[in-house]
Order: sequence, then C-alpha cells, then structure tokens
Amino acid sequence: MTRRATVAAISALTLLLLGCSAGARTADRPAPAPTTGADAATTTTATELLRSGTEFVDRTSFRSDVDIAGQLTTLTHTDNVNKRADSTIAAFGRVTEIRMIDNEVYLKTELDLPGAGREWMKLDPARVPSDFALSFAPGRNDPGGSARLIDAIVSARADGPHITGTIDLTRVGAGNGITVRPGPDGFPDSARRTAFSAMLDADGRLVRFSIAAVDGMPSATLRYSDFGAPVDVVRPQGAVAAPDALYPQLGLSG
Repeated sequence: MTRRATVAAISALTLLLLGCSAGARTADRPAPAPTTGADAATTTTATELLRSGTEFVDRTSFRSDVDIAGQLTTLTHTDNVNKRADSTIAAFGRVTEIRMIDNEVYLKTELDLPGAGREWMKLDPARVPSDFALSFAPGRNDPGGSARLIDAIVSARADGPHITGTIDLTRVGAGNGITVRPGPDGFPDSARRTAFSAMLDADGRLVRFSIAAVDGMPSATLRYSDFGAPVDVVRPQGAVAAPDALYPQLGLSG
C-alpha cells in the first residue's frame, strides 16, 4: 500500500480494535455533506433509503464485515437487543478479538502493545477513553459505522435496490467500521467526490456499501448479513484485569 493508504488502514485498525463506537452523528461530527443542484432531491431520496436500510441495527441481530483494501478485515456478530457482540480483526498478519456481554468487555490481541500480554483481558469501562466508546446504546452500536458513510454522501441515485453516487472521504472521519484519515500530505482533491455503490436486499436492508480506491486512498467495503441469527458470546475463562499500561493505548490517542 502507499503511505497514505497505510495511514488510513492503521488508524482504522486502532479504532476497530477498540470497539463499537458511533454509528449516528454526534455533536462533534461534521454535518452531512451538502447536496446542491438539480440532483438534490434524487440524492435525498437515495440517502433516505440507505438510512431506512440500517434501522435493523436496533431491532435484530446481524453480522457486519469490513474490508479495507484487503489489508484489514473485521468480522463482527452483534445483537444489540440482548447486548451480545463478538468481533475478530485481522491486519498485517495479527488477529485481535473482542467480546461484549452486557457491560463486560474482553479483549485479546496478537499485537505488541507495551505492558499488555496476549491473554484475554477484561476492560474497566470507567477507564476506557471516550473515543473507544464501546456501547450497545442506540446511535453508538453499529460496528459498521454506516451513518458516517451516509452522512458523507455528496450525490446519489437509486435504481431499484442499487444505489450509486459520490462520497466525500474527508467527511467520513474516524469511528467504528470504515475509517478514513488523511496521510501526511492530506487528502487528494479527488477524495471529495469518490465513487461509491450500495445494495439493499429484498426487505430494504443495507447489505453492501463499497467505496472505490482513489489516488492512493484504499478501497473499502462494508457488508451486513445473517439478520436474526443467534449471537452466542462466551465469557473467556481465565481473563485477567487489563493492565494500567493498556488504557492509554486505546482510542484515537492510542
């Protein structure tokens, strides 16, 4: 990957490693990208279809998969109703696992984190940085981060279940799911109007959102599936309390 692509993937890994954060716009997130011109109504219709297509997040269990340029992948099973989730993140040949049961959060990683071992660790939610934001609460419980993607859409058109258009990568920001951050030289101009495509299933649910690669920025795909399937999460035996050294390494500052 290029340096810019590497930076984007590493920051995505940091955030995905550290939880299920914002899926809906918060006060410190940029407002949705403005739509202008004759296509504004068409774009509004298409984005509303996408928003409606993610309402399942609060209603049923589901699987979400994220793939960033084939270099970073995540697989997450989530049941927000019953407060169960597990996630497996693979990047650069290393695997990280997260399990969430009610208010309990467990983490095991093959990454070399100073002061932390490779056994299962139980996190203290009170010590987790705010940008770690593990939660089953509405608006913060979508491991795919679909709301940030939809908010960054510049133009869109629906053709049946197919939705295509452009997205402003500079507005996607950091969070759970697909994360886009600038490299040392910032964003290329083309990042402000990057092609995307999405697909809804027969029930109107979002099942795929793909962003094309552009000028060194990596391609990325988010998929949802397995709606309504049971999510059984087992507390890991022998989990140790996460060491003090781990917490400063979590979140955006980690």
